[in-house]
Amino acid sequence: MEELRVLSGTEETAGRPAHRPDWLKIHLRTNENFRELKSLMRGQTLHTVCEEARCPNIYECWSHRTATFMILGRICTRACRFCAVTSGRPTELDLEEPERVAEVVVAMGLRHVVVTSVARDDLEDGGAEVFAATIRAIRRRAPECSVEVLIPDFQGREESLRTVLAAEPDILNHNVETVRRLSDRVRSRAKYDRSLELLRRSKSLAPGIPTKSSIMVGVGETWEEILETMDDLRAVDCDILTVGQYLQPTRKHLAVHRYYTPEEFDRLRDEAFKRGFRHVESGPLVRSSYHAHEQVRGVRDRAEARR
Repeated sequence: MEELRVLSGTEETAGRPAHRPDWLKIHLRTNENFRELKSLMRGQTLHTVCEEARCPNIYECWSHRTATFMILGRICTRACRFCAVTSGRPTELDLEEPERVAEVVVAMGLRHVVVTSVARDDLEDGGAEVFAATIRAIRRRAPECSVEVLIPDFQGREESLRTVLAAEPDILNHNVETVRRLSDRVRSRAKYDRSLELLRRSKSLAPGIPTKSSIMVGVGETWEEILETMDDLRAVDCDILTVGQYLQPTRKHLAVHRYYTPEEFDRLRDEAFKRGFRHVESGPLVRSSYHAHEQVRGVRDRAEARR
């Protein structure tokens, strides 16, 4: 007989993952905006993390004409146990990609855009110059559009971070992903303290650019460890936090340890605000770029209220 444990309204069965609860059901809808955006992406040979990482919010976000562009190809040099992006040895470096991203931003009429990438440890600068070129291209062709970048750790190279910051993104995002104890098991070649140092350096080098990070829960962390991670992020003056439920993309990936309830996510949001984050998104389906346009507006509103 299998052992069954009840965890705050969720169930975990020894030897196999729990069944996905009702609050994680997603209504899949496509409409004209979704189809048009998909056609634009394919026509410009662009990739989105929405597709590559199998994001559960793709239908909602694309239907509202928002997307997270994934530059520097679709092959990642790392193989994190939570991520569905293809890993291997990259074979492409497209220096014309920034202009094509900007062209789609204009065609979509975006007011806020998120740009991320695969990890490119094969490149000396980790792809930093392509990030900067993408920011500049969007600024030139869509000056009213705000730009958020979700960057890799560049293996700790400060010069790469300086290159991105020099292009003046509106938000600098780098995800710690999980708690310190689980970082080496969950992330490939990334280091918890290196991620914190990147966020600290960003605020030191460009104090006016808000920083952001993300935690996924359900991979074996404790409640206390989540709160400690929040404290670590605030210690480096991180401004924005997103907290979401980890969902296993394929059977080859890390199994879900437990599912958090919507009420628990509300409590985590309250804990984050208590610690001084300027904007917090916390919920079962929240991902790093979810409601990103609202996050940049929220940070600006809070900054103005403090003046």
